[in-house]
Amino acid sequence: MNTLQLVLLAIIQGLSEFLPVSSSAHLILPSQLFDLPDQGLAFDVAVHVGTLVAVLIYLRRELYKLSTGWFRSVSGGVQSPESRLVWFLVIGTIPVGMGGLLFNDLVELHLRSVAVIATTTILFALALAVADKKGAHRRKMESLTWKSALVIGLAQMVALIPGTSRSGITMTAALALGFARRDAARYSFLLAIPVIALSGGYQALKLGTEVAAPWGSLFLGAVIAAITAILCIHFFLTLIDRIGMMPFVWYRLALGAFLIAILLRGGA
Repeated sequence: MNTLQLVLLAIIQGLSEFLPVSSSAHLILPSQLFDLPDQGLAFDVAVHVGTLVAVLIYLRRELYKLSTGWFRSVSGGVQSPESRLVWFLVIGTIPVGMGGLLFNDLVELHLRSVAVIATTTILFALALAVADKKGAHRRKMESLTWKSALVIGLAQMVALIPGTSRSGITMTAALALGFARRDAARYSFLLAIPVIALSGGYQALKLGTEVAAPWGSLFLGAVIAAITAILCIHFFLTLIDRIGMMPFVWYRLALGAFLIAILLRGGA
């Protein structure tokens, strides 16, 4: 993998991890469509670490409140909105963790194709459009219940299928439950932290000890992904109430149509 490919893929990861457009699809497609060498598992781990660092940095104040509230509830039995939100994040993470253990091999062997990505890109774009148009946009994250957390967590499990978009499906579920766009996005970003950590840890275990890894390139990819992701989170949260979800819906529909055209031409 040359430097240009590294930079482009790191930027793609940083942008697409938190936007409702599917990071896995955008990392799979370049190698499949343009016959580029696969970036390899070590690079995937590095850019996931970069995006994890980005969301930890950006949400650091909120995470501090959540962690202190949770420790107070455990040590002193004093429940708070912050401690309850931590437990809701745990509830929301369990389904995707179990799904990853049960279905990871199926996904890796049979679902990482352009045809699957084209289908899920279009299907879940339409789902996002409906949720954004029909949702009440009134509920705040503080009104989250364990039932809502479980519904969003079950939706997140679907994101194991490439092209679905983890952030997209969790925001879709939250919007369908009546949450405001910004609150749906904030909860999706918080929910990303344990998921990215678990996914990156699992990939790192598969990678094992890679003595010949290009550590300089991996570090560069992680830094670029982190910087891109921080900028992406900031502008997304700043603009989402103004622009809504439809720009991402139209992008996904255009991407899906492009992929179908490629398939019909026999190009993938």
